Amino acid sequence: MPRYTERKLVLYQPGQMFDLVADVGKYPQFLPWCIGARVRSQRGDEMLADLTIGFGPFRESFTSRVMLNAPEHIHVRYENGPFRYLRNEWRFLPDERGTMIDFYVDFEFRSLILQKAIGAVFAEAVRRMVAAFLKRARDVYGTPQSGADLAAPAEG
Repeated sequence: MPRYTERKLVLYQPGQMFDLVADVGKYPQFLPWCIGARVRSQRGDEMLADLTIGFGPFRESFTSRVMLNAPEHIHVRYENGPFRYLRNEWRFLPDERGTMIDFYVDFEFRSLILQKAIGAVFAEAVRRMVAAFLKRARDVYGTPQSGADLAAPAEG
């Protein structure tokens, strides 16, 4: 099933990157293929959120429970929608130059048609989504003083 891991050093602080990823309601403003987002509820460090993703003729909505452990970790647990399962983790590790981001996503659609459609473009789609978060960081926080972010991706 599609699985993607990336590790990337960025020149922003862990709290800044955490805040961008935790701001689920703003995803449609910058995240490719995200055409809708709604935070149903938020209590303390836990939120229940709906996302709608559209690509080509496909449009799917799903619900996730998002556990926020600021500023180090975001864990997404799938609740309802078109997947058999969805696992997603973000870790924001302090580094003397900024933040080492560890990103992981693994999922399987219930529909074989959807699984085959996304499987062909999955790695590139996730790369674009991770890049969209980094562009969002530049848009919100400005360009880091020492230049562009440092890339060190590792696919798994």
